Amino acid sequence: MTAFLINLATLAAISGILASTLNFIVGYAGIFSVAHAVFFGLGAYGGAQVALLLVPNPFLACLVAAVIAGGLSLCLALPALRVRGEYFVAASLGLQMVAATLFAELKPLTGGIGGLVGIPRPELFGMVVPVLPLALVALALILWATARLQRGAFGRTLQSIRDADTAAEALGKNVNAAKTLAVAFACAGAGIAGALYALHLSFINVESFTLDQSIQIMAMVIIGGAGTLWGPLVGAVMLLSLPAVISFIPFIPPTEVGAVQQIIYGSAMTLLMIFRPAGLLGDMSKGKSTS
Repeated sequence: MTAFLINLATLAAISGILASTLNFIVGYAGIFSVAHAVFFGLGAYGGAQVALLLVPNPFLACLVAAVIAGGLSLCLALPALRVRGEYFVAASLGLQMVAATLFAELKPLTGGIGGLVGIPRPELFGMVVPVLPLALVALALILWATARLQRGAFGRTLQSIRDADTAAEALGKNVNAAKTLAVAFACAGAGIAGALYALHLSFINVESFTLDQSIQIMAMVIIGGAGTLWGPLVGAVMLLSLPAVISFIPFIPPTEVGAVQQIIYGSAMTLLMIFRPAGLLGDMSKGKSTS
């Protein structure tokens, strides 16, 4: 039971990083992306290759993962951010579909459908270290950075873009630059989550980085409350704990846990959009989410 709880807590912390970084662009900048799992995957494969080919140092793996995910996000975001609203959602959907195919086909880098196995456990000073404290530290740093950025001039620029990007541009704000930096920060954070995920499980494959994963991360943000600091973390813990809770219900066969989980996800998001569109921690009195 202890090992189960440690595993659940580790995955919850990693999911919290994913939800918090996606919230940075969705909640604060109004950029809706359904391709966050792409950068999660880039970080996972990058971090795994560092551990397999070089050394299983978690800091080096996370650094490489952040550079790969953040750097590639710049190459991909610069043209995509020229479009707005539903067009960007469509562009990110296309990116997600292409990336999932590439993850499955680039066998020398990703292991193909079979994935990468035997990823070494993280080591510091010659000692194996658990991923949980590393993930908690990374999550705390992400939350701290998010809070600082959101309360500063950059955060106010993002919020003005979210509320009315045309007006922000008319006021002299560099909309494209602000959006690009926000996307780079979010995707670099997703890359760090990916590296920690690979080091924790010692095995990764494309199934963890599909559209379903991107939608699940988005669900964490929406259910917890987009544009809030703690909402996405609450959503991540709730949705990640759901399969464990369902598995203890005696009349649900183990083979149906995934299907029941998807039904609950969809129902929860639908009900929230109707009765509490700001999410669980959103500020309903103002009609929008606040931190």
